[in-house]
Amino acid sequence: MKQFNNVTVLLEGNSYFDGAVTSRTVMFEDGSRKTLGFMLPGEYEFGTDAAELMEIVSGELDVKLPGADEWQTIKSAESFNVPANSKFQVSVKVVTDYCCSYL
Repeated sequence: MKQFNNVTVLLEGNSYFDGAVTSRTVMFEDGSRKTLGFMLPGEYEFGTDAAELMEIVSGELDVKLPGADEWQTIKSAESFNVPANSKFQVSVKVVTDYCCSYL
């Protein structure tokens, strides 16, 4: 089981798309941060200022990254990178648990 030690979890959660996507922010001693959350089935578009590493803990989704012509399927224990200052689309197939690291 993967876990994070010596972290601060922000009490206020993040909620998007009428609660279909939710997360909590985890702050690390070195100043870095991650969000841990869930996405319900549906289609969503996200924008990001920072580069991100999206790790799928469980579930499955299709992602269309910036500049890509095709969708890519990402399953449990797989990940994808999102460049800074960009938008990406996801089509979530089943409830999906994720960890987003801001790079």
